[in-house]
Amino acid sequence: MISGSPRKTANTQVMMKYVYDYAKSKNQDVKFINLSEGGIDYFCGPAENYSQTTLQAAKDITDADVWIVGTPIYNSFFSAALKNLFEFINYKSTAGKTAGLAILASGNIGFTDVQTMLTQLMSYFRVVTNPKAVFITADVIKDGQIGENEKTRLKELVDETMLLASRQK
Repeated sequence: MISGSPRKTANTQVMMKYVYDYAKSKNQDVKFINLSEGGIDYFCGPAENYSQTTLQAAKDITDADVWIVGTPIYNSFFSAALKNLFEFINYKSTAGKTAGLAILASGNIGFTDVQTMLTQLMSYFRVVTNPKAVFITADVIKDGQIGENEKTRLKELVDETMLLASRQK
């Protein structure tokens, strides 16, 4: 699980913590990379020394068979923090993995644009992406709680992405 917002009180974080808890109930071997917790260095090239947090996040992503990636939409794009995280991943080590996408925005605009960009990023890493992304608007998250309809859609994302991954093998 990757929560791609660097904001400390992010709705993306609320959404992805829910997804993480649901996935963890299905499989105990789930890791959660939450970019709002900090600790991920800026990518400055392969010859640099990076923190243990950064190296562990890159290892966890590379080792995972399935990625569920959640991102907010910032200025018609996914977060720069998420893009930075993927700079640490070696595309030669990710072929055949499966990803699901959850995208959060303040309004109903830009979802498919960001889904397309994330799918292209996943394609670069040779990752098969579940074509059924979940789009959520921030107004359905109130007091740290997600609406019931959105919970159902997020559970379906996890279940369908896991099913897609099992068919890949």
